[in-house]
Amino acid sequence: MTRTRVLLSLGTGLLTLAACTGDPDPSGPGGGPATEFRLVSFDSCEEAEQELREATSRYASQIAFGYGMGRSGAEDSVAGGSAMAPEAAGARGMAQDPGLSDQDGQDHSTTNVHEAGVDEPDIIKTDGERIVMVTGAKLRVVDAARGTQIGRLDLRPEDDGQANPDIAYLGWEPSDLLLFGDRALVLFDSGWWHGMPMPDIAVEGVAGPAGSPLPAEYGSRLLLIDLSDAPRIVSEYRIEGSLLDARAVGPTVRVVVRSAPRLPMPEVDPQASEREIINAMRDAIEEATIENWLPRYQLTTNGETEAGQVPCTSLSRPQEYSGASMLTVLTFDVLAPELGDGLPVSVAADGDTVYSNGASLYIASDQRWRVMPNAFAPDQVDERTEIYKFDTSQPGQPTYVGAGSVPGWLINQYALSEWDGHLRVATTSGSVWSIEEDEAIPSESAVYVLAEQDGELVEVGSVGGLGEGERIYSVRFTGPTGYVVTFRETDPLYTLDLSDPAEPAVIGELKIPGYSSYLHPLGDGRLIGIGQEADENGVVQGTQVSLFDVTNLADPTRLAQYHIEYGSSEAEYDPHAFLWWPDDRILVIPLTVYDWGGSGGQLPDWGALVLRVEDTGFTELGTVRHPVQVAEEYYNGMIQRSLVIGDTLWTLSATGLQANSLSTLQQASWIPFE
Repeated sequence: MTRTRVLLSLGTGLLTLAACTGDPDPSGPGGGPATEFRLVSFDSCEEAEQELREATSRYASQIAFGYGMGRSGAEDSVAGGSAMAPEAAGARGMAQDPGLSDQDGQDHSTTNVHEAGVDEPDIIKTDGERIVMVTGAKLRVVDAARGTQIGRLDLRPEDDGQANPDIAYLGWEPSDLLLFGDRALVLFDSGWWHGMPMPDIAVEGVAGPAGSPLPAEYGSRLLLIDLSDAPRIVSEYRIEGSLLDARAVGPTVRVVVRSAPRLPMPEVDPQASEREIINAMRDAIEEATIENWLPRYQLTTNGETEAGQVPCTSLSRPQEYSGASMLTVLTFDVLAPELGDGLPVSVAADGDTVYSNGASLYIASDQRWRVMPNAFAPDQVDERTEIYKFDTSQPGQPTYVGAGSVPGWLINQYALSEWDGHLRVATTSGSVWSIEEDEAIPSESAVYVLAEQDGELVEVGSVGGLGEGERIYSVRFTGPTGYVVTFRETDPLYTLDLSDPAEPAVIGELKIPGYSSYLHPLGDGRLIGIGQEADENGVVQGTQVSLFDVTNLADPTRLAQYHIEYGSSEAEYDPHAFLWWPDDRILVIPLTVYDWGGSGGQLPDWGALVLRVEDTGFTELGTVRHPVQVAEEYYNGMIQRSLVIGDTLWTLSATGLQANSLSTLQQASWIPFE
């Protein structure tokens, strides 16, 4: 009798079920929204194995069939990591006023980050003397004073596609870097090849039969690079899973990875019923061992490779979990001779948003994507965000502090902020999708204040009723003050007083057309908003830059607006693309302007818009554009980032790096990329 293998899917649809909520499989044990999320360790590896089996088995139907939105299985097994939501895809790009750097070199801008002193990975960094960037799987180093490229390193792995000849390494995986002195850490997120099947590869030195090392397309890669002379790779670290995000305080880097179990695939009759397939999947899960859940890693230094696996003694769990996803926090010292094993600590949970203020690191997992497969059954949707806190105040391995949950879902890491020992969380509850045309599904937003109590993050205060029928588009917390923007047809900007954690309150509200998707405080009662203008029906009309006066929180006003019709900016969804240079009060954002209002058929106009922010308005200084060498490269002329060194404005595109005078915007040098 002919038999076939069940095709597994561990993608978005399944992995969002990995949060600590009830059992969606009606044939499995019941459960409801979790109300307590105390993290505890397993008593033994045997207990961990059995509990992971039981937890994963409750999701056997989702694993066997998936939602058709995730990654499909390989011939013998599957491993994966959930795709990030659009808002979370920009999670590596959140921002805070960079001010002036005190590192070596001329006065220069730094990466626009959420919290001062906590660096975030980005595609370009500078120390005021060198500009280091990673594009197209190549690291480049430019001497800022001379305006010349002084180093280039191909970052493609030596086993480029060799382990799987059907998969060619294209070098377009998302990549970022962190810079500290003469060391750079480049982070590649292979993202489990975005839905492509993954082979079950044995790794030398890890439980199971010996085999080849992890191939290039398998998991995430971290490269420690020495920049003291010609750039060279000092150490390489690979781990199974998708890179979620990273944060750095000095030379200590925390990397968060999300992984899924590698499960054996049962053979079933092609005519088998759904129940028979689910039961076969449960039998296969019962045969899995603890090693199937724990991510494997590989370290290569000076040509020597060693492999390992996250130990089960480093694994903790919430009170309830699915077993379908694992979060691992790695710690590296970029000044050490090698990356080491990463001092891994893992939690049997899912996550999609990382926030850190240096002393604390939070990982949040919301349930927004459970709304999509259940859009026609809203009563089955569990809209909660689960939050895990780690103590990262010391350079070594982090320690678990506590866990908790709040109703609703996050827009991005800006919806989280710790101040004076309390975590503020802004969420939207209620679906934003309409079941029928013109039918509004109720939704509203709120801000919750949490405090740690005996290993739990407990709500001590909240304020709701923000933007009824709308959703959050941006959040910014600055000390005891909060700003929340919601939108559907108009843009209410809410100002909040959070000075009393037990009594957070909405102080003021401003309604204007359009919305701001990124908020940037300038100080002195001024706030910048980057977003989209909209008409009275909520239809977007192009990029807008708004200047708000928030001196009086009870009466916020918009002082000025700069509108670019048919425009869009990467800074709207990735604040790493936002540059504020306070010395000259200069604001720079990438800009793409489409030709929808013109003759049609023309390509967009790309550049970097440069504005001076006055006390009550904007002065346009001009637009920087990159030269295009050939027509085929036109799309690569889109400017992605900008930075300032001394009196020079540098801009980066996939085509090259350009220097312009900060005062006149006259081009000073152009460094094309091969």
